[in-house]
Amino acid sequence: MKIGLGLYRESLTPDNFRFARQAGATHIVAHLTNYFSGRDPSLSSGNDLSGWGDCSQDRLWTYDEMSALVGTLRENGLQLGALENFSPKFWSDVLLDGPDRDAQIEGLKRLISDAGRAGVPCIGYNFSLAGVWGWKRGPFARGDAMSVGLDLDAIDPDEPIPDGVVWNMRYRPARAGAAPVTVSDTELWQRLEHFLREIVPVAEEAGIRLAAHPDDPVANELRRTARLVNRPEKYDRLLDIVDSPANSLELCLGSMQEMPIAGEIYPHVRRYAARDRIGYIHFRNVRGKVPQYHETFVDEGDIDMAEIVRILRDENYDGVLIPDHTPEMSCAAPWHAGMAFALGYMKALVQSADQLGPSFSKAGPKAA
Repeated sequence: MKIGLGLYRESLTPDNFRFARQAGATHIVAHLTNYFSGRDPSLSSGNDLSGWGDCSQDRLWTYDEMSALVGTLRENGLQLGALENFSPKFWSDVLLDGPDRDAQIEGLKRLISDAGRAGVPCIGYNFSLAGVWGWKRGPFARGDAMSVGLDLDAIDPDEPIPDGVVWNMRYRPARAGAAPVTVSDTELWQRLEHFLREIVPVAEEAGIRLAAHPDDPVANELRRTARLVNRPEKYDRLLDIVDSPANSLELCLGSMQEMPIAGEIYPHVRRYAARDRIGYIHFRNVRGKVPQYHETFVDEGDIDMAEIVRILRDENYDGVLIPDHTPEMSCAAPWHAGMAFALGYMKALVQSADQLGPSFSKAGPKAA
């Protein structure tokens, strides 16, 4: 198992590379989409009209750009674990089934081929129209640390997505009088299937894993659009569309725990690891489930993180774990302090994996 750190585009700096190494990380998961454009990089940033930011001028990442990132990380003693999230500008009509769908799929194929040549091992994505939406910041973690949480009863989950916005970012100007976007469960799965059948063979040839993030929040619907992966069995359904190691999971433990499922997440994590279908892992913890939950420090949530490491050890998982996002600590560098705590806890668990004793959970059957 390898310890990694996720960095947004503006945070891909020499100072943060040194921080990552000092905190014990060997890999970086890089976000090349500049969600926040200089604003506070938190999940509750932005507003309901523009989302996290404007990506309408984004251009497909090039071989030179991705190769330069891989090289810069190596020069700083790190490796690239994955790129996370396509810019919505790259695939808005893939998600919306719009007129430019086929052209955008061809663009994604070129991007993935170039990424393989550049040395990118994995690309994470989230096939969602509403994206991550509805979270609020508050003193939800230990010691009143600022964190994020969801209370579906405190928001209007049917608030429509503004025209020209998808995945919580503006990809084009709004059009006056446009009807709100809607999508049914059947339609969304049809769109995903078309995407995977077109893209996975290209990823196989390029030597890249595509890694699907589950929905967050894991509601059945959000902003009048169906959600895709909000139960463990839907992850299985996604994997079965194209049975290939290139069709993998960006396994977010927090999102899995938020799902209103009977039982615990451990058998599902073991099943995915045993199938060798985990691209990389978001190693974050939460308390509660939909419709109410909040993010915690990695050691205080509802997930026994030591048991997760035992499972990964038993199934010979050798991929990357990143904290994703964490509560902020009360100091001059709240983000860095929160990340340093999480990375230290993760590194201790991984280093002592063989001394953690036997796992108490067993692999469960494939969810029905």
